[in-house]
Amino acid sequence: MPFRLAGCSGAVRAGLLGLGALSLLSTGGCLSRHNTSPMITGSIRPAGGAAAPTQGFERMTPTELGTAVETYGVSYEKNPKDKATGLTYASLLQMTGRNDQSLAVMRQVAIANPKDREVLAAYGKALAAAGDLPKALETVRRAQTPDYPDWRLFSAEGAILDQLGKPEEARVLYRKALDIRPDEPSVLSNLGMSYLLANDLKSAETYLRQATARPGADSRVRQNLALVVGLQGRFDEAERIAGAELPPADAAANVAYLKRMLAQQNTWSMLKDKDGRKS
Repeated sequence: MPFRLAGCSGAVRAGLLGLGALSLLSTGGCLSRHNTSPMITGSIRPAGGAAAPTQGFERMTPTELGTAVETYGVSYEKNPKDKATGLTYASLLQMTGRNDQSLAVMRQVAIANPKDREVLAAYGKALAAAGDLPKALETVRRAQTPDYPDWRLFSAEGAILDQLGKPEEARVLYRKALDIRPDEPSVLSNLGMSYLLANDLKSAETYLRQATARPGADSRVRQNLALVVGLQGRFDEAERIAGAELPPADAAANVAYLKRMLAQQNTWSMLKDKDGRKS
């Protein structure tokens, strides 16, 4: 029987890795336990020193994240113009749901670095997280340069367009990103989530499986795949994907979240029963 995605649409939109950023990609789709940002998988990743620390934040407990926010907050207070500190601090704030504060931080970093494409991209992500999608789109487009385009910016722009309900335009940009960066998992994941938003679960699964098979795919990409598989009624497989390569507590949390998301649409118990009749 067909599935309706209305009950999960907000979380599905959160599964987009688009501006995903600095850590974010808060990053983890419908299943991330820190799923507080409207953008998800990280297609814009900070370069240099800012990239390494944030990649481990997605596995932190809420208490650990709170400590990290305080630590980077102190550093930011001392030097609000420092790019690496500002980017990381803004990303952490988004991961803890403090999107307005993250936007305020990124606004200051953008003022100090008005022509830095990485900063403008992160500023666009912060705008999107705070709900200002039109301005986020404008900012990301301003950061792009036609003579030397950035695949991450194409993917980020696509993620915003998907959230604005323009999937065809979004997919053109994802494919432009893949022309520059073939097989990039964050872009393939965004493309898959775009099809999920359109209720094309088969196409969504195809692209998400391609994404998870690529080097560099993080747990957030796998959680998006778990959601798509679960929406098709293959619950045992979805649970295995959701819990793969995670500590037991995190695996259990992701499986529980998967069940809650599907229960919102009254599909979990219904399809479980259907599977049971088949076996």
